[in-house]
Amino acid sequence: MTETKQSTETNNNGLAIHWKILIALVLGAIAGYLSSDVSILGTPLVAVYDFGGQLFLNALKMLIVPLIASSIALGVAGLGNTDSLGSIGWKTGLFYVLTTGTAIVTGLIIVNLVQPGMVDGQPAGDLLALAANTDDLQARLAGRGLGEIPQILLRAVPQNILAAAAENEMLALIFFSALFGFFMSQIEHELAETLYRFTSAVFETMLKITHWVMGFAPYGIFALVAAVVAKTGFDAAGPLVTFSIAVLAALAIHFFLTLPAFVRLLAVRSPIRLFRAVAPALLTAFSTSSSSATLPVTMDNLENRAGVPNKYTSFVLPLGATVNMNGTALYECMAAMFIAQAYGLELSIVTQFLVVTIALITSIGVAGVPSASLVAIAIILTAIGLPIEAIGVLLVFDRVLDMSRTATNVFGDACCCVIVARLQGEDLPLLAREDSS
Repeated sequence: MTETKQSTETNNNGLAIHWKILIALVLGAIAGYLSSDVSILGTPLVAVYDFGGQLFLNALKMLIVPLIASSIALGVAGLGNTDSLGSIGWKTGLFYVLTTGTAIVTGLIIVNLVQPGMVDGQPAGDLLALAANTDDLQARLAGRGLGEIPQILLRAVPQNILAAAAENEMLALIFFSALFGFFMSQIEHELAETLYRFTSAVFETMLKITHWVMGFAPYGIFALVAAVVAKTGFDAAGPLVTFSIAVLAALAIHFFLTLPAFVRLLAVRSPIRLFRAVAPALLTAFSTSSSSATLPVTMDNLENRAGVPNKYTSFVLPLGATVNMNGTALYECMAAMFIAQAYGLELSIVTQFLVVTIALITSIGVAGVPSASLVAIAIILTAIGLPIEAIGVLLVFDRVLDMSRTATNVFGDACCCVIVARLQGEDLPLLAREDSS
C-alpha cells in the first residue's frame, strides 16, 4: 500500500501532485544554492525557508494523534468481527505479519551494514543541516538495554490517555487505540454501530484535513530543500543518495528474493509465473504510487491471469491494501536508523527492536493515509527520542522511493493471496512450478 492516493490526483490545471513536488524539489535546490547569503529587509532568506519548512512539518505533526487513534481503532474493530477471523482471516493475518516482519529485518540489516548516515566515518548531521544537541539526544538513549523493556511496557499502558497523547507517547496511543477498536467490536451491535460510525467520521475528516495539508506539500518541500541547500550547498546529496540506494537495495532483496521464496516454499508454486501474471498491477502501482488505485487491477490479474478464486482475492487483497505494507515498513525502519546515524547515535539492540516493533505496528495502523510514511516515521522518532524535524531531509528523494515501495507492497499482497489460497486447498494450475507442470 502506498502512502498516498494524492499522488494520482491532479489540480484544476491537470498537473499531478507528484510532478508539482518534483518541480518544487528542483526549484528549491536552485533557490537555496543561489540565495545562501541573500537577505530581504535584513532577514536572511534561509530564515524564511526555515519558517516555511517548519510550518509544513508542524501541520504534519498536528495530524498524528487523531489520525493514528482513529485509523488503528477502525482497523482493529474490523478485524475483530468474527467473519474476518475464520480460517482465511487468521492465515492472511499471519502471513501479512510474516512478510512485513521479514521486510523490516531486511531493511535493518542493510542500514546497519551500509550506514548511510555516516560519511567518512563521521555522522552526516552537519551535511544534512540537522540541528540538535547530540549530547541531549544521547542522554535520552543512555542505558537503554534489556532493563529498558519494562519501561517500554509501562509507557505503552498510560495512566491518562489524554496526557499521553498530549506528550506524544505514541506507544500508549497505539495500545489504547487497538484495545478500544477490539472492544468496540464486542459490545452490543447498536452501540458498536454508533461508535464505529463516529470513529469512521473522525477518520474520514482527518483524511480530508491530511489531503488539504498535502496540497501544500510542494511549498513545504520547496522550503525544506531550499533551507538545506542554502546551509550546506549540495553536500547533503551524498548521504541522501547513499540512503536511497540502500533502501532500493533492501526493497529489491525483499521483492526478488524473500517474497518469491515464500511463494515457492509455502505455496509450492512458481514465483516467476506469479510475477508475469501480476506485472500489469505492478506497473500500475509503480506509476501511480497508489495500491488502492491499483487494487482493481491486482484483483483482475490474480483472478484471470493466475486463476485465484474470487473468494480469496475479494478478502485478502482489500485487507492487504489496508494493512500489508512491506515496502513502507521497511522504509520506516531504515529512515529512523538513517537519522539516528546522522546524529551520531548508537542504538542498542533493544532500541532497534523497538524501532522494528513500532514500524510493524504503524505500517498497519496508518495504511491508506496520504504520506503515511512521514507520519509513521515521526511516531518512531518520537518513541526513541529523536527530533521529528529530521524527517524533512527524507523528502528529497521520497517520490522515487514511494513508487518502488508501493510496487513491493502490491506484490506482497499478491504473494500472500496465493499462499492463503494454496493453504486452503486450491490447486492454482496456472501458477504450477515449471518442474511440476
